[in-house]
Amino acid sequence: MSNDTTKHHQSAAENEKRQGFRVAAIQMASGPSVSANLEEAARLIEEAVSQKAQLVVLPEYFCIMGMKDTDKLAVREQPGEGQIQKFLSNTAKRLGIWLVGGSVPLASSEPDKVYNSCLVYADNGEQVARYDKIHLFGLQLGHEHYAEEKTIKAGNQVVAVDSPFGRIGLSICYDLRFPELFRMMNNVDIILAPAAFTAITGKAHWEVLVRARAVENMAYVIAPGQGGYHVNGRETNGDSMIVDPWGVVMERLPRGSGAVVATIDPEYQASLRTNLPALDHRILQYC
Repeated sequence: MSNDTTKHHQSAAENEKRQGFRVAAIQMASGPSVSANLEEAARLIEEAVSQKAQLVVLPEYFCIMGMKDTDKLAVREQPGEGQIQKFLSNTAKRLGIWLVGGSVPLASSEPDKVYNSCLVYADNGEQVARYDKIHLFGLQLGHEHYAEEKTIKAGNQVVAVDSPFGRIGLSICYDLRFPELFRMMNNVDIILAPAAFTAITGKAHWEVLVRARAVENMAYVIAPGQGGYHVNGRETNGDSMIVDPWGVVMERLPRGSGAVVATIDPEYQASLRTNLPALDHRILQYC
């Protein structure tokens, strides 16, 4: 290979790095059939990949929104086994992407509860991270009643994973209301916030919470949600979005199924952190 050709390839690689990389937040309105949900997820993932997404994040409960809360117990999987995890692994490898299952019901030590687990797969199909939802949603507001602690066992570990895209911090839905969780991730570059926010709480708080987590951590936030009316009668907020470290909503999808795709720019993020080194100015530290 000539020196000119070598320089051309090096220059192309450097340009690609400067231009950043494409990420996607998948929005769904999942139902009670796991197989149907996986089929829809596959279609939307491929839509994102057609837009050059290299990191694709599915919403919370992408694989099942049952007719009742206990339905997820019937489809729970052992770690490393089952059709949902096989789907995630195979899809990541087949498409050559990093793929995040927003939440998967995994077996716990309690027969009447599952872990609500966010699973991250590398482009070779290997699972490289698992986060079990720590903060469990509870709401008594008008006709809306939720009590996740009845069917979900809470996790107790903060999880961040190093990737080709930077350091990624994992969270699920209700976690967004607890900023100390994100401070404990130790300066992540990207925060994932797959969710199934209710229409009521989402309309009031979803955007402000997502943007706040981006600003205070000077991180990109990829926030895919369930969005629409579900067979079980539930309505979820949707408004999946990707937000930059300055708190700007780069792309969003208010309602319906689809892929929200945007370009993450590490150089822009680095410049913001240099010009406004707020993360270095912290005095109080969480234990």
